[in-house]
Amino acid sequence: MKKLFTCGLLLLTLTGMAQKKVNGWLQLFNGKDLTGWDIKIKGHDLNENYGNTFRVEDGLLKVRYDQYTNFNEQYGHIFYNKNFSAYVIVVEYRFVGEQVAGGPGWALRNSGIMLHGQTAASMGKDQDFPISLEEQLLGGNGKDPRSTSNLCTPGTNVVMNGKLITEHCISSTSKTYHGEQWVRAGALVIGDSVIKHFVFNDTVIVYNKPQTGGGNVSGADSTLTVEGRLLNEGSISLQSESHPVDFRKVELFDLQPFVNDPVKLEAVLRKLQKRKK
Repeated sequence: MKKLFTCGLLLLTLTGMAQKKVNGWLQLFNGKDLTGWDIKIKGHDLNENYGNTFRVEDGLLKVRYDQYTNFNEQYGHIFYNKNFSAYVIVVEYRFVGEQVAGGPGWALRNSGIMLHGQTAASMGKDQDFPISLEEQLLGGNGKDPRSTSNLCTPGTNVVMNGKLITEHCISSTSKTYHGEQWVRAGALVIGDSVIKHFVFNDTVIVYNKPQTGGGNVSGADSTLTVEGRLLNEGSISLQSESHPVDFRKVELFDLQPFVNDPVKLEAVLRKLQKRKK
């Protein structure tokens, strides 16, 4: 696996990212409530938190389905209410319990971080997924290899190694994480120039030129799905796809002030990389 130093641009190790009091880090999840977040669940109005799907308990942001009788394709997302362009996003997550009745087989131990997405307010009432780049978070099923931090592309395409990729999901090179263990994952995002997913200290997939196209969403406004529109900023959201999941950390380091000065950008990344847990 590639380490986090590639192509002349230093990536942060997640040991450094775990610091809570580094100037520039934003704790998107405050550990207390859902302040700063918007909710959109398919078939429901903006900020109707059907079934108390998204909740905070014991200092964790939890996704739960105990008030559902059947999942019924009610895919949901919780959006941080500010867009970003250049940043590092880090989450710590674990899958717990059993999938809700009616959840599709592919959604077993499945969630995601949606990057460069549309806003919650721009989603149609019956839209299933935001137009975005999904860093797909998968848990192992106890026996088979199942990578995490894969790339899925609802309403988007990307370029990898100079080639336009139109496949909906591309597997990463990560390990498989079985059981209810905590996993630390995230992405380095620099506008439309480079996006790198990582798990712990390993870069597991790299791509660039994210752009609209490819379908794989239903109920979206057609004006947002024009083919080939480059995505250099957007929302960040977390998924509910029918399997309970916990998040104990959701934090972001904003790199936008440094993107026009490569020397400063590299210096910031070097400084953060040296920080200890």
